[in-house]
Parts: sequence; C-alpha cells; structure tokens
Amino acid sequence: MNLSRFINAKFVPVHLIFWIGVWFFYVYFFSYNASDTHYVTWFSSFLLPVTMITTYFVVYFLIPRYLLTKKYLLFFLYCIYTLIISTYLILMTIYVSLIFLSNLNTDQMPPMSKHYVFILILVYLIVLIVSFIHLLNHNFKTESKNKELLNKILETQLQIKDQELQYLKKQIHPHFLFNTLNTIYGFALRGSKSTPDIILKLSNLLDYILYQVDKPSVSLKEEVLHIKEYIELEKIRFQDTLKVSFHAENILEDKKIAPMLLIPFVENAFKHGNLKNGVLTIIIEIILKDDELHFSVKNSVKQGLEIHKSTGIGLENIKKRLHLVYPDLHQLKIETESDWFNVNLSIYNINPV
Repeated sequence: MNLSRFINAKFVPVHLIFWIGVWFFYVYFFSYNASDTHYVTWFSSFLLPVTMITTYFVVYFLIPRYLLTKKYLLFFLYCIYTLIISTYLILMTIYVSLIFLSNLNTDQMPPMSKHYVFILILVYLIVLIVSFIHLLNHNFKTESKNKELLNKILETQLQIKDQELQYLKKQIHPHFLFNTLNTIYGFALRGSKSTPDIILKLSNLLDYILYQVDKPSVSLKEEVLHIKEYIELEKIRFQDTLKVSFHAENILEDKKIAPMLLIPFVENAFKHGNLKNGVLTIIIEIILKDDELHFSVKNSVKQGLEIHKSTGIGLENIKKRLHLVYPDLHQLKIETESDWFNVNLSIYNINPV
C-alpha cells in the first residue's frame, strides 16, 4: 500500500475531517433505539479503524494495482479476500464490544450493533463512496494530463509547421528574384529604354516580397494587384509575342490569403509556356464567391511536348505551403490538355490562414 499518498500533509486534514464525519455518522446510526451512549460511542470508535483499514486497502492498493491496470480477475479475487478479512474484523469488533462494554449482556447492546449484515453494509458503503470519489479524481487527473500532453503535441506540431512554412517562404525570395533579374539583365544588355520601367515595377514587387511575405496573411486584393504588376513586367519582356487574358471577379478588400500563393503559378506559366504561332497565350481567372476562391492559369505549350506537372521548385514549394496553410481545404489540379498546360486551384475557405 502506498502510504505516502495519504500521509502527505496536503491530504491529512481532509482525511481527518472525513473520518471524524464518518465517526459521527456511526454514532448517529447506532444510536437508533439505543439509550446507552457510552456503548454507542466506543463501538463506533472500535469500528472506525476497521473501516479505515478496509477503505485504504481497497483505494490505495487494490484499485491502482489491479482495477486500473485491468487485472480484473485478480481484483475480484483480492476483493473476496478483503471481504473475508473485514468480516472477521467486524465480528471481532462486535465480540470485543460485547465483552468489554456490556459484560456479555446482549440486552445492553444497541439494536443496530447486533446485526452483522447491517454493520457490513455500513462499512462497505463508506468503502464504495471513497472508492467512487477516488476513481472520479483519478479520471479527472488522467484527462487533465492527457489534455496537457495533447496540447504539448499540438504546440510542437504547430512549431514544426511554422518553421517549415517560414523555410518555404524564404525559398520564394531567391527563386522569384532570379527569374526577374534575368529579365532586367537581358534588357540592360540591349540598352533598352524599358529597363527603368522594369526596375520600377520590380521595386514594387520586391516591396511586396520582402515586407509582406513574412505575414501570415495579406489582402487578396493586394495579391491580385501584384499579379497584374507582374503581368505588366512580363509584357515588357515579351513585347508582341505575348497575349494575356486576365479576369478577376468579386475580389473584396477584407478577404485574406497567404502571401505569394498565386503569383508563383503565374510566373510558372510565363517561364515554361511555349509560343504557338509566334505568340505565348496565357489565360488567368480569379473568382471569389463568399469565402471560396477559384484560381486558374492556362498557358500554351507545344503539342506533343512532355511536360512535368511539378515543374520547378516554385510549384513544389507552393504545394507544400497549401498543405500547411489550407489542409483539407484546397484542391490543386495540374494537367496538360492538347496544347495547353492547366493549373486549377480551389480553396474552399480562405479564412483559416
């Protein structure tokens, strides 16, 4: 028996008050139709240690060692042994009281102290009450520990996801800059008058990348605006060999989205698209209905040309970000049909970001 559980200073006052209450209950119970208060007081005092020993043995030994560990057969067996021993102790209490308190005169015994069955029921009523309270307390503590452990696990998972998300975001910077700086380099070599205009537009995009991408969410309207700026940047590069159809519908100011989530798809269309009849054709649609976002990008490719659906590190990073930011809330389809490369993204609820 683990005595330290109830010898501890925190438990002693509570246990002491409880057993004093049990003693008064015994005195009240055995006083029924009895006039000998001396006998009742001492008999209750003799019976109290028997009740305490039985209760503590069941609560601090049988329940933790056998019931809570699901050793039900052994628990049942030891309960029978406990019942036999407690029965013997109760009988000894009755006989000792009869000898020393009434001098073997049964007429002086209180009526309720003569009936062994009543006394046994009374003792085990206390045992059952304490056991029930103990089990409730154990279940409460177990549930609290499980919740605390679950919270720690969730917190750890969130930290891991956040670190992975930050890593993916940081990968966007060099990837995007590499492609755009190549464009500026090409124009600078040719001494194009459009170079300052390209640098200005790039400056706006850099501001968005450097200062907005670290935020958990940005305005959807702002994301769409920078897609338009990126398209204008590419129009300068492609000149007459580019045909872009851009359609945005119901884009509200208060709707939020993860930053730099849509632009990489647009960038991929320009980077991996092919000229068809001397023109690169790109069709972009962004439609928001309530909190559901539908985004599609189509770019022309050469018919029969094998295209990998996971082209470049940009798309791979975006796929990972989608799984982290919108788990089970998005659907991404990347496919090739005839001479078109299609990307269709649906986010069913953009609010969780």
